[in-house]
Amino acid sequence: MTASAPPSTSNRLTGRPLLFAIGALAVGGFAIGTTEFTIMGLLEEMRADLGVDYAQGGHVISAYALGVVVGAPVLATLGAKKPQRAVALALMVLITVANLSSYFASDFGWMLASRFLSGLPHGAYFGVAAVIAASLADPARRGRAIAMVMLGLSIANVVGVPFATWLGQEFGWRSMFLLVGVIGATTLVLIRAFVPDVPVRPGASIRKELGALRRLQLWMTLLIGIVGFGGFFAVYSYIAPTMTEVAGLSASLLPLVVALYGVGMVVGNILGGRLADRSIMGSIYGVMVAIAAVLLLFPLAATIPWTACLFVFLVGTSGSALIPPLQARLLDVSPGAPSLASSMNHSSLNTANALGAALGGAVITAGWGFTAPAMVGAVLAVLGLGVALLSGRMDRRGHADRRPTHGDAGTAGPTDSADALRAG
Repeated sequence: MTASAPPSTSNRLTGRPLLFAIGALAVGGFAIGTTEFTIMGLLEEMRADLGVDYAQGGHVISAYALGVVVGAPVLATLGAKKPQRAVALALMVLITVANLSSYFASDFGWMLASRFLSGLPHGAYFGVAAVIAASLADPARRGRAIAMVMLGLSIANVVGVPFATWLGQEFGWRSMFLLVGVIGATTLVLIRAFVPDVPVRPGASIRKELGALRRLQLWMTLLIGIVGFGGFFAVYSYIAPTMTEVAGLSASLLPLVVALYGVGMVVGNILGGRLADRSIMGSIYGVMVAIAAVLLLFPLAATIPWTACLFVFLVGTSGSALIPPLQARLLDVSPGAPSLASSMNHSSLNTANALGAALGGAVITAGWGFTAPAMVGAVLAVLGLGVALLSGRMDRRGHADRRPTHGDAGTAGPTDSADALRAG
């Protein structure tokens, strides 16, 4: 595996300064998670107020996801030559302004455009935040630092989304966007106060960022996320009818189920960060096996209320444990373009969202039942594991190709070096 260039030791923080810096970045993730997921729980209120049908309401949700897919690579590339803290601040300004725009949106077109704008900085923010966190932390704790940044997104599912949903139901669905705007403004203050300036990487350029797209291992890692994480979303997209129709839970308990899922994501995120610090590829292999096993057993567990709730927690834990090692892997396979590679992880996860929801919906429509998406997810996880194993084999083959043979001067020629760079 190609290792990314180590950050300058002058940038590193320890103790409280590191905790406060990463915490400031995580608050931004909390704002993003809250605005991304709360709109789903307020869909009925939004649809009725804007006078649109369910299909158009769904387009508002899709517009955000499209913004993530488009914005992650574009904004990360444009910010390649800028100081990373300044990029994080600019992206958070865009998140704040876009959510305030949604608060004032008076018609469907305005809302659609505002949600697209809200999604644009999503992936780029997490990408640059992960790069900053990795550069500030000791290399041996890099995975945990990245996981702590992502923790804001997970905590949003436990605290932010339920609270914002209640706020929207009590004081109008638009109040959710106002809340996110306030959190965004708070994040700006915290980043300026606690995140130090991280100098631009030597030789950083838009051309180098785009050059990462030529690396096969970058696409292999993204494919692991798209295929492997698709199973996570295949179950999550239809968790409400599964719990009410199969497990027999009351609809009034669904907020508790969603919160339980969010707690699992928090636990998985922390666990994934610790595993990534031990072995990035080893953690990816192990987590993919865990995802496949949990999803394979989910249909059996879903028939009993308490085991169904337990496995909701386990699905959240196993799925989110994959994010930190994937983020670290992307940094390693793209040493000259960490911002672009890291941000594209969120493009791949949103693609996985669409893939999992589509395949899960297809098997339900085919009459296979509400537990069928879990079986689809298990198959996707196995396929993701296969991609990961192939990627790891390419790493080992690349290292073997770079070993000097008898009679060599001990160095690889230009062609060998280029091939190794493309491989890893």
